[in-house]
Amino acid sequence: MKTLDRLTALLEMREIFYRHDRHPLTYTARETARADHLPPRTFAKVVVVHSEDGYAMSVLPADRVVDLEELRNAFGSQHLRLATEKELQELFHDCELGAMPPFGNGILYEMPVWVDGLLMSEETICFNAGTHRDVIQMNTEDWEDLVRPSVLAFAHAAG
Repeated sequence: MKTLDRLTALLEMREIFYRHDRHPLTYTARETARADHLPPRTFAKVVVVHSEDGYAMSVLPADRVVDLEELRNAFGSQHLRLATEKELQELFHDCELGAMPPFGNGILYEMPVWVDGLLMSEETICFNAGTHRDVIQMNTEDWEDLVRPSVLAFAHAAG
């Protein structure tokens, strides 16, 4: 079953309102937000990290970058790094590279989810749904209730 199908089935089963959009092919979260006419601050990008405790999803607004030092400090990790492309392909074999939705904590993927608090202040959250063409938009509170992420401060302005 495709990621999009698994995701929409989950949301429908939980009776969570969402909107699914398709857009022309894009590769970055900022490009995707632009293609869907969304503010980049509401578009969630997933950056997978690896530490001595395993893999985790860090979820942040498209117009921000991950501060690995902040994540290291928050979790007391000495060895925290970005996951490699090969690791991402193995972890998310059902997704196009870089298009994984932010649904860890056993919802779709078995890994913890850390979200930057800036994203949680938005009314809606949007994200790739397994491809570089499919986007899901839903209420941020519904996403938080479903995923139960750890809320931290680890994102900084890009550039």
